[in-house]
Amino acid sequence: MSIENLTSKEALEKMTNLVNDIKFAMLLSDLKSQPISAVPMTTKKVDERGDIWFLSGLNSDHNANILKSPEVQLLYSDPSDMEFISIYGRATVVTEKNILEDLYDKKDDAWFTGSDDPNLTAIKIVPEEAYYWDTKDSKYISLFKMGIAAVTGDKQDTSEKGRLDL
Repeated sequence: MSIENLTSKEALEKMTNLVNDIKFAMLLSDLKSQPISAVPMTTKKVDERGDIWFLSGLNSDHNANILKSPEVQLLYSDPSDMEFISIYGRATVVTEKNILEDLYDKKDDAWFTGSDDPNLTAIKIVPEEAYYWDTKDSKYISLFKMGIAAVTGDKQDTSEKGRLDL
């Protein structure tokens, strides 16, 4: 496994690509309490600054946790493609109508009654640091390299990991 730590534009690009590929995260809030509160969330978008956006219920536990303490951790995992990223950042609860309209789509009707739902809020996460694990090649090439390693006993470099300073 090779290590590739990235900064600035490269780090933002790597994080954005992984988040957009995986799409679903566990949002950990109230990080100082035990057990840590964790809920699954669907990423709505990563904006040009690298902020990660979700929709959430106004009265949800995670909104209350964010209002109490803005530090959060996002855990994205796609084992089938061997892509993983852990993102630490600060969250805010947003209620601006234009933002809610921008993020809302028909699939969100399962939880809300439209972009005017009084229970609808957005969560904006400003990433500060991330750590990723990713295959260097496609899944099939990585599996092929693992097969070669199993037959020959030679180690194959099939993945990379690194810190992303955002």
